[in-house]
Amino acid sequence: MRVLLTGHQGYLGSVMAPALVAAGHEVVGLDSGLFAHCVLGPAPTDPPGFAVDIRDATGDVMSGIDAVIHLAALSNDPLGSIAPEVTHAINHTATTHLARLAKHAGVPRFLYASTCSVYGAAGDELVAEDAPLRPVTPYAESKIQAEEDLLGLADENFSPVFLRNATAFGASPRPRADIVVNNLVGVALLTGEVRVLSDGTPWRPLVHAADIAQAFVAALSAPREVIHGQAFNVGWEVNNLTIADIAKYVVDAVPGATLRITGETGPDKRSYRVAFDRIHRLLPDYQPRWTVPDGVVELVDHYAQHGLTEEAFTRRFVRLAVLSERTAAGEVAADMRVVRARR
Repeated sequence: MRVLLTGHQGYLGSVMAPALVAAGHEVVGLDSGLFAHCVLGPAPTDPPGFAVDIRDATGDVMSGIDAVIHLAALSNDPLGSIAPEVTHAINHTATTHLARLAKHAGVPRFLYASTCSVYGAAGDELVAEDAPLRPVTPYAESKIQAEEDLLGLADENFSPVFLRNATAFGASPRPRADIVVNNLVGVALLTGEVRVLSDGTPWRPLVHAADIAQAFVAALSAPREVIHGQAFNVGWEVNNLTIADIAKYVVDAVPGATLRITGETGPDKRSYRVAFDRIHRLLPDYQPRWTVPDGVVELVDHYAQHGLTEEAFTRRFVRLAVLSERTAAGEVAADMRVVRARR
């Protein structure tokens, strides 16, 4: 297929684009370039595409497209809390705008990167796709609203699919340091300490970036009747872990690292364990292979190989820090539109 991949210069997009190409698809990118410069190691070879904000996309981006994979979003809970209106405009309103463009152009399949954060404060019980949605952040709320709008656009010619990704981890040419596994590994390498600010008890479902890419590849080729209007939790039950569990795996992988659970931020309201039966049953081509311990070892090697520094870890690979710096430099407007590219 000829696939429009939004957010192709982001953390997940930089992993997904080559996975799509390896599966035989032609990739057209669409990205505003907010985080294109946030590279560790050699710069990836990006697919050709459009340098445009999804809020400003027009029908020409859909020319010749067979399917859309929509990753582009403000994917950060703290950022969503600071700028909920912008989060809503990008994650919800612009997603609906993009889907309408696709539907009008006759694009039959729209794969939406949603999140398991929609389950919010679900507690210790395993939650499946039909569980009550209990979002506790503007980010999660925006994802639910987008899912509802996309489902309203579904018909015999337009099939939205909701891939509710667990919390991502793992190496990428454009890393993120503000997601839990990646953060704990980086802090351990740079300071010798695995520092957990909560009490360590919240549950998190986790999934490697490469396994997310494989889920989207599987959904692209699945029969329409299997995916039409469906939500799929993306992950693996073996990776339902507490924050304390993750921290212990990091201590095991980083020589000399010590563990300190401070509890200074108190218990985290976001706690949920997720069931993944549906994706394994209906998308058999999805075969996740990355456990958290394996991903931790991979990250240790990746960070060390490419000379991770504290400056890069705390500024270049933290979404909120990048946006704050680019806004102060006049490169990004208050509504988070790029007004001058970073070289």
